[in-house]
Amino acid sequence: MKLWDKEISTEQRILAFTTGKDPVYDLELAPYDILGSMAHSIMLAETGLLGKDEVKKLLAALDQLHDQARKGSLKLDPGVEDIHSQVEMELTRKLGDIGKKIHTGRSRNDQVMVDVKLFLRDEIRELGELTLNLAHMLLKQASTYKAVLMPGYTHMQVAMPSSFGLWFGGYAEALADDLTYLQGIYAVVNQNPLGSAAGFGSSFPVDRKLTTQLLDFEEMHVSSVNAQMNRGKTEWYVGTGIGALASTLGRLAMDAVLFMGQNFRFISLPQELTTGSSIMPHKKNPDVLELLRAKFNRLTMIASEVSAVTGNLISGYHRDFQLLKEILHPALEELKICLEMMHYVVEQMEVSPDILNDDTYQYIYSVEEVNKKVQAGVPFRDAYREVASDIDKGRYRPGRDHAYTHLGSIGNPGLAEIKVKLEKAYNGFHFVNSEELVNRLSNYFRKS
Repeated sequence: MKLWDKEISTEQRILAFTTGKDPVYDLELAPYDILGSMAHSIMLAETGLLGKDEVKKLLAALDQLHDQARKGSLKLDPGVEDIHSQVEMELTRKLGDIGKKIHTGRSRNDQVMVDVKLFLRDEIRELGELTLNLAHMLLKQASTYKAVLMPGYTHMQVAMPSSFGLWFGGYAEALADDLTYLQGIYAVVNQNPLGSAAGFGSSFPVDRKLTTQLLDFEEMHVSSVNAQMNRGKTEWYVGTGIGALASTLGRLAMDAVLFMGQNFRFISLPQELTTGSSIMPHKKNPDVLELLRAKFNRLTMIASEVSAVTGNLISGYHRDFQLLKEILHPALEELKICLEMMHYVVEQMEVSPDILNDDTYQYIYSVEEVNKKVQAGVPFRDAYREVASDIDKGRYRPGRDHAYTHLGSIGNPGLAEIKVKLEKAYNGFHFVNSEELVNRLSNYFRKS
């Protein structure tokens, strides 16, 4: 079945190619297609385009279909092109001509756009929750190991003393920044395209403000042209959000791989989280972190993949957009799995307590020596040269004291402030509970 069926037979080979993997990803969109159809049906009744008794029957049938979709029992019949066709066919089977009326005043173009928006809204909510949980775990480790010092590096050379409070806490704050970035993406996603039809509006007197309210969208894509242009742009925005998170976590994975090496020995993982070598019995390899690093690095390219598909398209709908599901859906699933795995790995990390006692780090407090001279009245540039000369001539005797007190330093890593920033970033979202929304819409005409 095809919604555009004009009793013209399209060659089966062409149909198979153009359908592609849509049936797989359409089942993920099924609950959202039904949710959008609920709101659209209510709007049709409220504008007099359908009778309220008809829409009550539609809502009851859609509620049943949503339950099937949520449980995974709603499938596409052989020969059915997409989820939109399957839902309409199911409604027609149950309700006859009433089911055929549900497409009044909309196109598959705005229908799939609202599906994508509702789906991504929930996906961002899941990403937000998983990111928040990981950031909290990083803060917990930062607090546990707050006083344990470690080397800081610039140019991959030993630079100045750092701490695990700073290291873990720094990544927690970076995730807070990523959540703030995701807020802007969520705001773009959380706009209603329904009613824009094929991108040029409808001659039916549809009420777009009503469907915006019914679906708890924060805004509406006002221009029907822009609503359609947002297809591809929405996926690109989400791709950049995936890339932001992946960039942060890929760097964390790389740090951890490096810090586990025998030349560093800063952190360790339980033996059960490592793998062995086929010929070297001493090996305990951080394969989980290496795979996380690779996956995160790959995920930074999602926005570029979207751009590669959409970069030369004019305004309006194009079938090219279908391929965006194949890019975005697996990427979102992989990112969620990786966030959960990184949370588990960070939770298992243990740190070495006496890293800076090694002679490798004997010059790490040289800046402290410069600062002591400055506080004694020596001009900074002269103090710098004196310490540099002592190092060059072998007269430098490293101290082990530090006087870091400012916020964001090893003496005051600001973990409480980072936690506040993190909570603020997460609470800035206006997440919607889709299940509650379905219940509200299915009971729309039962309210007093």
